[in-house]
Amino acid sequence: MDFLNYHHLKYFRAIAVEGNLTRAARKLNLSPPALSVQLRQLEESMGHVLFERLPSGLALTEAGRVALDYANTIGRAGEELMDVMRHRLGARRQVLRVGAVATLSRNFQLEFLMPALKRTDVELVLRSGSLAELLIALQTHDVDMVLSNEPVKRDIERPWHSHLLADQAVALVGGAEWKAKRLKFPRDFGGVPMVLPSFENATRSAFERLLSAAGVRPLVLAEVDDMAMLRLLAREEGALTLVPPVVVRDEIAAGTLVVTHQLPEIHESFHAVTANRRFPNPLIGELIEAMKARGMNVTGKLRR
Repeated sequence: MDFLNYHHLKYFRAIAVEGNLTRAARKLNLSPPALSVQLRQLEESMGHVLFERLPSGLALTEAGRVALDYANTIGRAGEELMDVMRHRLGARRQVLRVGAVATLSRNFQLEFLMPALKRTDVELVLRSGSLAELLIALQTHDVDMVLSNEPVKRDIERPWHSHLLADQAVALVGGAEWKAKRLKFPRDFGGVPMVLPSFENATRSAFERLLSAAGVRPLVLAEVDDMAMLRLLAREEGALTLVPPVVVRDEIAAGTLVVTHQLPEIHESFHAVTANRRFPNPLIGELIEAMKARGMNVTGKLRR
């Protein structure tokens, strides 16, 4: 019966990273001939050549790239297991790895992660990227959880769990002068300068449907897929901006920006996406339950 040797996978990963058998052997404290034997045994057990020998070094074959994906997953699962076991034996600090999509409010992320940030026994590793990138990281154990502004569909191969943390109606915000204009939405918005999220954000599509139904077309000054940049433009552009109020909560509190129109028809939701883990990070459940208990209202302030 065929079986995988964990050490073979470890050696294979090291060779793939170095692209050179001699350098990998040095890092593993093995002789190059011994490492070559280990690699050959792995290739024989798999029935495929994993590296192509080139003048510049070793390059993964197609079979090698597939094998490396699985080897990384297995290796990280093993590392996760050791972390969990050490925590159970009283390790001083727990590590929480969180991925957050770039379109998600930084203020919301801070509110959600604050309980972990206040703990001296927790080390937080925060990674930003697209939802597709972060889901791959979740699958390969690079992150424990992904924060997203949309739920993720699950299937047999990827049994994700999308936990709804909060739901907030979006609004139009701008300087105080916009409040004084008393524009009626959507009737009076033809030619009005606006800063909008990109179409990657579901709120943009919903907003466009409202304008289209009214036969109105504003003047779009910018389309932004990053909430931090959207927040900066809302403060600087002198235009109306479509955002969940939590994104500009501090500016609203300071009076720099005001909510000119609340749009209860359009909602942005906040989700924590997790994967099936035999030994899940216990901090995830604590944060999710704490956030659900607090909730979030339309002003972006947490309910106490």
